[in-house]
Amino acid sequence: MKRIFLLLVALVISVAAFAKIEPADVCTSGMVLQQNTKVLLWGTADGGTKVKVQPSWSKQSYDVHADSEGRWEVYVDTPAASYTPYKIEFSSGKDKVVVDDILIGEVWVASGQSNMEMPVKGFHNNPVENSIDYIAGAAAPDKIRMFMVPLKRSYTPETRVEATWKGATPETVPDMSATAYFFARKLNEVLDVPVGIVCPAYGGTRVEAWLPREVLETYPEEDLSKEAIEKRHHANRPMLMYNAMIYPVKGYTIKGFVWYQGCSNVYAPEKYVSRLSDMVGTWRKDWRDAENALPFYQVEIAPFNYNNGTDKASLLRKSQHDAAKAIPNCGVIVTNDLVKPYEYDNIHPCMKREVGDRLAFLALNRDYGYKTIDCYSPEALGCEKVEGRDNQLAVILDNAPRGLDRWHDIKGLEVAGEDGVFYPVTTAHFDCGRKTLWVVSPSVPKPVQARYCWGDFNPGNLHTIAGLPVSPFWVKLN
Repeated sequence: MKRIFLLLVALVISVAAFAKIEPADVCTSGMVLQQNTKVLLWGTADGGTKVKVQPSWSKQSYDVHADSEGRWEVYVDTPAASYTPYKIEFSSGKDKVVVDDILIGEVWVASGQSNMEMPVKGFHNNPVENSIDYIAGAAAPDKIRMFMVPLKRSYTPETRVEATWKGATPETVPDMSATAYFFARKLNEVLDVPVGIVCPAYGGTRVEAWLPREVLETYPEEDLSKEAIEKRHHANRPMLMYNAMIYPVKGYTIKGFVWYQGCSNVYAPEKYVSRLSDMVGTWRKDWRDAENALPFYQVEIAPFNYNNGTDKASLLRKSQHDAAKAIPNCGVIVTNDLVKPYEYDNIHPCMKREVGDRLAFLALNRDYGYKTIDCYSPEALGCEKVEGRDNQLAVILDNAPRGLDRWHDIKGLEVAGEDGVFYPVTTAHFDCGRKTLWVVSPSVPKPVQARYCWGDFNPGNLHTIAGLPVSPFWVKLN
């Protein structure tokens, strides 16, 4: 009996000595860590045990104790970005885990619905333009790495996620988010540092899918009973993607967010600004952004024939621009020129490289100091009469300091008189000094309102001379 007791004691001591330590799934080999900051690392171990963290780029080690539930977390100082692979050793008792092939660079979260989820290889019958070239010419595994969070839903917050960091090769690029990949590729080309992307994206989701229960409970019309949620299409279910796809990676130290979503909220554009504001505020808290300042850059929903006979798609785009103004450190890129004529019933337009590039232009200008890289599309501030020319209307535009790219053959630009019937503009001239676009249509002798790219599918072709498209607008004389 005494011998059995001693064996049990030895077994307990042995288990304690080999207390299992496990870094979080996103804190594993191949990861990219944000440069020149304190990055959050976390994981599990036996409750109360001490965990030692030793990065190879520093002689400094970090000690932390797992809490009663076995969770531990620690902030680790990172050096400047480089292509040098590092490792981190996590140890507890005699147990040791080595996470290797770590790069230091720039890290972003890329999220949203199907246009962010859409891989470089495309969806069925939905191609990404020139995908073969981009797959064959993959940027290299030390330049771009992506952590693609798998599609999943959960009624309760989850801490685990079945994903790994993968570098950009011809074998891995086909399954990477196209928009996120092109965003990362442009950043890498300009900054020449590794770029890491954490990508939780799920096709068809509303903003409400990416919010936690405590926020959704403040929305009276959202029935959060399991029975009500189950009746919805899987992509439209509130909170489930937040629990399964955001919660496991929240807090991973990043530079900012890029967001491509909106189509599933098109039928309630009046709520979009407040709901997106709630989501951004929640995520920034999740990422421990006490100043509510992490960059958040949106993609305007592209032209698409919703067949609803209303202006809701245009109003949703307007809400996206309003959100960019209402949310601190937020921006939006314009996409009304990034569709082919035959894509009127394809909600996944093929020109994804341009989308990723324009997101990168925002980040490069605003966050990395490249002020010579234009990033803002012109926006209409109103309109006024042209003195002595009753047949012309002057639309006041900002963000076009060097003018626009055409005077004729402008698609998507229309004017109307008092009768409210719109006709295409045949000639338009931009006055850089007055910051006004003078528009003319022979069918409208006295125009009182003008609009551009207004409607579900009404693509445009008017740009700044830098190539950035004019934002959709509808303005009227006071």
